[in-house]
Amino acid sequence: MTAPAVSISEQDADALGGDDSILMRQRRDHARLDAMMNRCLSEDLPPGELDALWMDIVQLVFSHAFAEETVLWPLLRRVSPDGEELTRQVEAEHLAVNDLVARIERSPDDPRRAEWIRQAFTLVRQDIRDEEDELLPRLRTAFDDRKLRRIGAAWEAVRATAPTRPHPGVPRRPPGNALRGVPLSAFDRLRDNAPGSGPAARRASLAAAGVAAGGAVVLAVRSARRHG
Repeated sequence: MTAPAVSISEQDADALGGDDSILMRQRRDHARLDAMMNRCLSEDLPPGELDALWMDIVQLVFSHAFAEETVLWPLLRRVSPDGEELTRQVEAEHLAVNDLVARIERSPDDPRRAEWIRQAFTLVRQDIRDEEDELLPRLRTAFDDRKLRRIGAAWEAVRATAPTRPHPGVPRRPPGNALRGVPLSAFDRLRDNAPGSGPAARRASLAAAGVAAGGAVVLAVRSARRHG
C-alpha cells in the first residue's frame, strides 16, 4: 500500500473534522485498544482481572470492526478508485482476527492461549496502522467536516449495537453482515450483560436487543448512504 495522504495519527482534531468526526472516533477507539492491549501484555494481573480485560478488548474489537464494515468500507469503495483493493485487505485482516479469537475462546485451557493472544494483538495493531495510514485518509479527502461528523454518528450507532464476539460464519460486507450479525449481537449482549435469570426475562431482553440492533443498523446504513 502507498499512503495517499498524512496518516490520521499525525493530525489534530481540527484537521480531522472535529471531535465527533468519524476520523476522531476511530482514532479514540484505536488508542483505547492499544492501551488495553499494552496493559494485558505488560501487567501481572490476577486471572479474574485479566479475563475481564480480555473480554473488554474482544468486545471493542468486534463491535468496532462490524461498524467499519457496515458503514465505512462501502463508502470508501464508492469514493476511492482503489477502495475495493484496500477494503479487501482490511477485511482479510478482520477475518484473521475473528478466526484467531474464536480459537482462543474455544480453548480456554490450551497452553498456547497466551501466544495466540499475542498473535491476535499483532494482527489488530497491523489493522490499525493500515486503517489510519491508508484507508481513513481517503475519507478525509472525499468528505467535508460536516459529512465526516454525520458518518461518525452513523458508525457510532452501529457500533453500539454490533456483535461483540467472533462469528466466523458472518459475511464481511452488507447486507449479509447485518442480516447474519444483528441477531447474533443480541445473544452476544445478553452474555456480556448477564440479564435477568428467569426464562421470560431472557426472552424479553433478547427480543428488545434484536429490535434495537436491527433498527440502529438499518437507520445508520441509510444515513451513511445519504451522506456518501
